[in-house]
Amino acid sequence: MSDANRSASVAPRPISRVAEELGLLEKEIIPYGRLKAKVSLAALERLADRPRGRYVLVTAINPTPLGEGKTTTAIGLAMALCRSGHRSVVTLRQPSLGPMFGIKGGGTGGGQAQVLPMEDVNLHLTGDAHAVAASHNLLSAFVDNHFFHGNALELDPARVVWPRAMGVSDRALRQVRAEGPLQRTLQFVITEASEVMAILALASGPADLRLRLGRILVGFARDGRPVRAEELKCAGAMAALLKDALCPNLLQTSEGTPALVHTGPFGNIAHGTSSILADQIALRCAEYVLTEAGFGSELGAEKFFHIKCRVSGLRPDAAVIVATLRALKLHGGGGALKVGAPLPVGLTGPNREALTKGLANLEHHIANVTAFGVPVVVAINAFRDDPKEELQYVQERALAAGAVAAAIATAWTEGGAGAHELAQAVRSACARPSTYTPLYQDSASIKEKIDTIVRRVYGAAGVVYDAQAESQIETATRLGFGQVPICMAKTPLSLSHDPTLKGRPSGFTVPIKELRILAGAGFLTAVCSGIQLMPGLPKRPVGERIDLDPETGQIVGLS
Repeated sequence: MSDANRSASVAPRPISRVAEELGLLEKEIIPYGRLKAKVSLAALERLADRPRGRYVLVTAINPTPLGEGKTTTAIGLAMALCRSGHRSVVTLRQPSLGPMFGIKGGGTGGGQAQVLPMEDVNLHLTGDAHAVAASHNLLSAFVDNHFFHGNALELDPARVVWPRAMGVSDRALRQVRAEGPLQRTLQFVITEASEVMAILALASGPADLRLRLGRILVGFARDGRPVRAEELKCAGAMAALLKDALCPNLLQTSEGTPALVHTGPFGNIAHGTSSILADQIALRCAEYVLTEAGFGSELGAEKFFHIKCRVSGLRPDAAVIVATLRALKLHGGGGALKVGAPLPVGLTGPNREALTKGLANLEHHIANVTAFGVPVVVAINAFRDDPKEELQYVQERALAAGAVAAAIATAWTEGGAGAHELAQAVRSACARPSTYTPLYQDSASIKEKIDTIVRRVYGAAGVVYDAQAESQIETATRLGFGQVPICMAKTPLSLSHDPTLKGRPSGFTVPIKELRILAGAGFLTAVCSGIQLMPGLPKRPVGERIDLDPETGQIVGLS
């Protein structure tokens, strides 16, 4: 049975009932039909004095291109905690249309552990991504309109750094030549990796949203002076477009557990976490909050610790690292995996040699999270035919590497019941002291921060900067951005910048091709060589199989 059919077989509860059981008032819910709603920020004000629940990050090892079930495990864990009598909420990122129509095919979990309604979550949901794109591109239009009407701010056309945004993957838009009186090269980024999406995810409320939008760096004047969105008189209109998008979206899992789905993914390019507001509301309503960060510990988790926790002031109690046998065997040389091709036997069948070698990848991710002072639980997302002795071997090695617990999870096939052991392990981990500490201080220089990430988190030997990046680092430092955190943009398929380097590589040097100033979001993005901010579609996009059934009017082909 497909994920879509499993989703359709569930009879979800009215969202008003889910909200009521979460402790939200009727006036704090803005319904979007029967099964989804936005949560008014007034709820956060009312619940401000309520004690916070336990805060648990869900991250992973370096995945295969198919993904290793991080979202499925997070959902299953939330359901398992509810089954054991603990009020829990899972806070997830809204899937991007780019991967949804490209390689991934969906981002709502899978099997018996999904967020409902899966069609809505995977497509438009409540329109937040479209609001972000509209807000972002409004500023782009204001920039070009400013040039057309005389350029009173003396913007240098060659030094405009503000791109345009698009919600689907399209490699043709990476560079576009604008025609007309002012010819220049334009760039597009995918919406979920745009600065406006980052601002939405990190804003503490309407006032902070408006302030951050005004701070966006549009470009530089001919005299080198930075020009911001506020000077173009566009930030207010951008905020108006985002008014409703600022409120988190309330949904439910396939077992009726509350889920808050808000802001975008792309942990390899952007900071890749759900919104601070969603987490804060959840922490006031639940005993346990499971929040997801993109890809592995060296990407989403590192950015969660260094960016999101810095801004929110929240401190995680524990972290879950999701691993699968097939990904570990891939890192151990068990075979190549190509999207659309049958899985090689070396990844799906017994292969102790590849598994043993690949466990170095898991060990590195455990070391990454424990370096931040956070207790680690390893969740082994088990597939139906995984050899039991290999699953047990991974448990033993995880404990030896420093995890406080390692549990086998089968949420895809069994829902919350399949994450019972994992839930017990997470509760025990949360009872331990968490001494969360960032790996670098605000006062460190830009290069010192990048060096800390690539050496301590990636395991690299060093960093090399292109001339463009060197110049941009000097500019960022001169403008006072040396105190903000770093958001690295690199491949998720390896601990390194090179997707072909599997396992736990060492001795490599990370090349940085550019540094982008995201003044409104409040961080700098260091882009590794080979990374594109606008992805392309694969040879056989998943979108080829998605359609509208002419007889039933139902969407088909989603997974």
